[in-house]
Amino acid sequence: MSGTLTKLLGELYRGRLRVIDLTQPLSPQTPLLPLPRQWNNTPAFKMWELSRYDDRGPAWYWNAFETGEHTGTHFDAPVHWVSGKDLPNNTVDQIPPEKFIGPACVIDVSAEAAKNPDCLLTLDHLGQWEAQHGRIPRGAWFLLRTSWSKKTNPKDYINAQSTGPHTPGFAKEASAFLAAERDVLGVGVETVGTDAGQASTFDPPFPNHYLMHGRGKFGLASLCNLDQLPPTGAVVIAAPLKIVGGSGSPLRVLAITP
Repeated sequence: MSGTLTKLLGELYRGRLRVIDLTQPLSPQTPLLPLPRQWNNTPAFKMWELSRYDDRGPAWYWNAFETGEHTGTHFDAPVHWVSGKDLPNNTVDQIPPEKFIGPACVIDVSAEAAKNPDCLLTLDHLGQWEAQHGRIPRGAWFLLRTSWSKKTNPKDYINAQSTGPHTPGFAKEASAFLAAERDVLGVGVETVGTDAGQASTFDPPFPNHYLMHGRGKFGLASLCNLDQLPPTGAVVIAAPLKIVGGSGSPLRVLAITP
């Protein structure tokens, strides 16, 4: 084993590095992104027992489950959006595995989100963050901390009103900057999707999806525990299931941090 890997394991064993789980539990109660009725919606997570040390299987316990690719804490591949449909290596099974690992840049807009659920990350936010923490490195996971994952009531989490959902997200200029000027791996959010709740009314609609996936970037949705990460210095591992032709996948997102 290389000295670098030996040192990493030693730091983990000695407790000098922590592994933070950024994944929300996946169950039938997991909130789902509500789409208008004219479009197909994702099915809720469902699990059923196949055997539990009984006449269906005397020595083993196992289950079957079904759900959508974009349920719970999940990965968005470029093919998920029309802007990324013709890119090479655009499905979860084709993405090179080294692209699932990258440094984390965490920006905290929790105070703004608490006052305004429709708040958007802007170029000004990014400029202020870089002035304090340095340039966002190429190949980083850029994570938007809003504390939205602390809303344990599904109705509050989706925050749907007569005008649709109201949750924070990205201004299109910020998404374009991160994808093109900083060449990030992708973005991660605590909300049910990587666009703001009102993004269907933006130009273009759902601009973060359109701009990120159009440049071959990824999305991580429904993250949690971002308050346990520093602005810089953590590494995020976000590997989706290797679904042939898949547009996304539920996944376990882990961060290694001092």
